[in-house]
Order: sequence, then structure tokens, then C-alpha cells
Amino acid sequence: MSQRTAARLAWGLVGLTVVLFGGSVILDVVGGTDWESSTAFIWAFGLAFSGIGAVIAIRQQGNAIGWIFLAAGVGAGVARLASSYAEYWVAGEGGTRAIGEAAAVYSNVSWIPFILLPTTFLLLLFPDGRLLSSRWRRIGWCAALGIAGGFVTSVLTPGKIEDFPQLENPYGVDSSLIDPLTGLSFLVLLIGIVGSSASLIVRFRRATGEQRLQLKWLALAGAIAALTFPIALFGWDLWGEAISIAAIMLSVLGLPVAAGVAILRYRLYDIDVVINRTLVYGALTATLAAAYLASVLVLQLALSGLTAGSGLAVAASTLAVAALFRPARNRIQQLVDRRFYRRRYDAQRTLESFSARLREEVDLAALDAELREVVAETMEPAHVSLWLRPTPGSP
Repeated sequence: MSQRTAARLAWGLVGLTVVLFGGSVILDVVGGTDWESSTAFIWAFGLAFSGIGAVIAIRQQGNAIGWIFLAAGVGAGVARLASSYAEYWVAGEGGTRAIGEAAAVYSNVSWIPFILLPTTFLLLLFPDGRLLSSRWRRIGWCAALGIAGGFVTSVLTPGKIEDFPQLENPYGVDSSLIDPLTGLSFLVLLIGIVGSSASLIVRFRRATGEQRLQLKWLALAGAIAALTFPIALFGWDLWGEAISIAAIMLSVLGLPVAAGVAILRYRLYDIDVVINRTLVYGALTATLAAAYLASVLVLQLALSGLTAGSGLAVAASTLAVAALFRPARNRIQQLVDRRFYRRRYDAQRTLESFSARLREEVDLAALDAELREVVAETMEPAHVSLWLRPTPGSP
């Protein structure tokens, strides 16, 4: 797959995620559905995974990590849209019975694909998208079978739909095999989750240098997610559904956050320039927008006695924000570099200091020693040599 095709597919999946969430908002507004805490987590989950996944997939289209992130984001969008449609239909606002019941059933089990996919395969394949060795393929099969088995048995379980107790599961099958298959799926899935976390820990122990630094954040987040998931399931009835859902969502949401920290601090996937610009211009946009609104309000209050219109206030605010653009951008760039790109920030400060001293230095030996010191500090080469071209006519 070419980079252009990968970019189109990645941004297409991001767009699909946004459309799915947008459709759910429309249904919630029309149906008068109140937002719950889990809704905010699903939004954060889907958008975080989609955004990071798109950047990774574009830069390294052969790496499975970016596509796993994107698939998780789309899964979250489908889950939210199904839940909104089911609420819309149950409230009697419209829709067909077949689609409404299907949406209700899927909404009840929708967490399985988009939560369990990153909880297993992300940990198993991070950071290069490959298994440690062929022996770890069994863990991958356990995770895949556990996810698929848990999804199918949950859909076929008869009785009331948990999220919509007023509805009977139309796909329920009254069979004595459902419970044993559910237990078997959970056991296989548990092996996949624990094995995936173990794979990341083994990879971390074998890694050295920068790769070890890259892995330590995700290893920590993976261990937290692997511990939180079974505890939350076992305590579902003990401390309530809301707390269990929040704990699972927060622990899984830590995975893209940890990957983002690795990208920002240790140049994982070599996309730190893209993220640097995103941070700078995102913060700059928010700063300028806030300054513009504040200046318009202040000037309107100050000039209310002089003019009835707001044209003067808007014009003055626009000029002020235009003048603020360059200094604000430079200041934000320094803050971002100092926080996330400390090595480059220190190197730049060292070069600026050397340039200032260079204007006053006349001793060639001192200049030679200082230049070697600056190059060694900023570039960290294995060896430094300085060659001076002789001037014409010199002996």
C-alpha cells in the first residue's frame, strides 16, 4: 500500500468515526436522550484512538499499530451510534423494530470489540507491529477467539437485554451450551489478555536504550489495563455498573495516552515534528481565540458610551490579535520544546550562546576548543575533528 493510499484510508476512517459520533449526537438531540458519564468516555476513547492511529498509519502504513488504533476508534463510533438509535427507537421517536432491536442488542455487547482489541493486540504487537516470535502467535489466537466467542455468546444469550431491560433479546437461543461456551470464551480471553501484557513486558526487558524508554510507558498502561479489566468485571454487581465502566474506560484510554507520551518524548515513529506543530498551533489557536473574545468584550464595554455599534471593537481586537500572533507563537513554541523536546531546546540554547561568544572571540586555539565542546554537547558524535583551510600565500 502506497503512502497516498494509506493516508486516504486513514483519514477516511477518521472521517467515518466523526460521522458516526455526529449521527449519535443528532439522534440524542432529537430523542431527548440525556448524556451519561460513559458517553464522554466513549467520545474521548474514539477520538483519541482515531487521531493517533491516523498519524501512525500515514507515516508507517505497514505497521499494524496505527490500523488497530483506527479500528478501535471506528468501533467506538459504531457503538455510540447503535446506543443512540436504540434509545431513539425505544422512546418511540421513530425507526423500524428490526433495526431498533438489532441496535439494542449490539449496543449491549459493543464494548467487546473496541475495548478488547487494544487491550490485547496493541500490547502484543507494540511498537513495530510484529510478534516477538512465532511462539507468541498462540496468544494472538487466544485473544481473537476469546473476543469472537465472547461477542457471539453474549448476542445469543436469551432473556432481557441488559442495557434495555424492557426488551427481550430477539437473537437469544435457549441452549444449555451457552453458559459453558461463555465461560470458555472468558478463560481463553483471559489467557490472551495476560499473555499480551506478558509479551510487552518481555519485549521491554529485552529492549535497550531508547526503545526501552519508548516501551516503559505503554508497559505500565498495559499492566494497569490488564489488572483493571478482570477486577471491574468481578466487581460489576458489587460496586455498580457505572464505576466498573468508568474504570475500564479510563484504563484502556491510558493506552493511547501512553503511546502519545512515547511519541512526544522519545520520537517513536519519527513523527515528533508533526505532533510538535499540532501542539503549537492548537495552543496558539486557542490563545488567540480567547484573546480576541476577551478584547471584544472589554472594548465593547469601554466604548459603549462612545459608539452604539461593535465595529470599532471588532476592528481593534482583530488588529491586536494580528500583532499578538508572532510573539505568541514563539512563546508557545519555546514552552512546547522545553516540555517535550528538551534535548533540542538545550542544543538550540547552546548554539545561540556560542554564536554570541563567537563574535568576540579572536584566539584561534580557544575557538577550536570551544567549537569542539559545543559540537560534542549538541550533536554527541563519536569523534570531533576541526580542519582549517590555509589562506592563499600562507606557509
